[in-house]
Amino acid sequence: MKPFFQVKTSEEIHKIIQTLPCLPEEKIGLNDGLNRVLSKAVFSPEDLPHFPRATMDGFAVRARDTFGASEAVPALLTLAGEIGMGQQAREPIEPGYCFRIATGGMLPPESDAVAMIEHSQQLDDQTIEIFKPVSPLDYVIQPGEDIKKAQPVLPAGVRLRPQDLGILAGLGITDFRVYRQPKVAIISTGDEIVSVEEQPPPGFIRDINSITLQALTAKVGALPDFLGRTRDNYEQLKALCEKGLNQADMILISGGSSVGARDYTLEVIHSFPGSEILAHGISISPGKPTILARIGDKILWGLPGHVVSAMIVFTLFVKTSLHQLEGETISKQPPGFQARLSRNMASSQGREDYIRVSLEKQGTEWLAIPILGKSGLISTMVKADGLIRIDQNCEGLEKGEWVEVMLF
Repeated sequence: MKPFFQVKTSEEIHKIIQTLPCLPEEKIGLNDGLNRVLSKAVFSPEDLPHFPRATMDGFAVRARDTFGASEAVPALLTLAGEIGMGQQAREPIEPGYCFRIATGGMLPPESDAVAMIEHSQQLDDQTIEIFKPVSPLDYVIQPGEDIKKAQPVLPAGVRLRPQDLGILAGLGITDFRVYRQPKVAIISTGDEIVSVEEQPPPGFIRDINSITLQALTAKVGALPDFLGRTRDNYEQLKALCEKGLNQADMILISGGSSVGARDYTLEVIHSFPGSEILAHGISISPGKPTILARIGDKILWGLPGHVVSAMIVFTLFVKTSLHQLEGETISKQPPGFQARLSRNMASSQGREDYIRVSLEKQGTEWLAIPILGKSGLISTMVKADGLIRIDQNCEGLEKGEWVEVMLF
């Protein structure tokens, strides 16, 4: 048996990931922008809105013409006309006059507020009663109140959400520069692996990892490409890795990362010029037999063959390395879900333990219920809602203790 070497802590792995390069940029259109990461900051080319807009149906007025109005003594204003949607208001409002206006309409010059239709009444063709006074800028959005011209809109490194695309659309920005999406080659290894379509003979199992890794890759916005399965064979694995290096930015090898006599991943990595093993082993459970390597400008992860270990390593580290490749800036980790632990959980010092838990409401609080099981049992992940972490310097957690759940 070959020993692990270059075993790293989680913190050390994340520091290594931060040194990985970003992918090249490309220009895309607005309709293709969802979940893409900006490579250049965006500044506003204009004010948004670029004219004063009403936020309520009612009457555009000079606010001072309504001061003192009440139901007993309403302000009487003369109706000067109506401003239709999409109509440019050119005529200034005169003292004692008002314009009928709809939500989103352009206020006429010299008006500074909108009297809501609920607080008004039309007496005749020309006379409007206002029962409630308004202050300047009531129910009005001013030019540039949303975004001012030349103001920073979105920083580089942000992953675009629907609301981000909305503000770009509002500013007329139809194309922009983003980092290219990572292409991920996925390889399954193992003499005992057969395709999911096959009925496995005794001693064989279906290839679960290729499916879960493709789904996890797609979920984080990268482009998965399953290259196929290989037996525990050096030549076959190297041929698939060569293919992956030619057409992808990252390679995920499922299985073959341990220290057995038939685990060839390390040998294959060393066979490529410019290769470097960045870590072989991470001090976590499950997931210790993990490899992180660079081959030129490409990243390679050797993941454990056990399905739970592979999924947890992906969630904790591979996902972050894909975000790094795509240039996403993560200033802080989102807070986890707070729950009380339902039972005592022991842990071995010197490693981080990640425990699968389900969540159950109990009164006004949530309980985190550990789901115990070996790392080859996919059912434990199906039952789980997330993970809790036990620090490497901690001997365990006590029942009733507040824990932070990393939700799936």
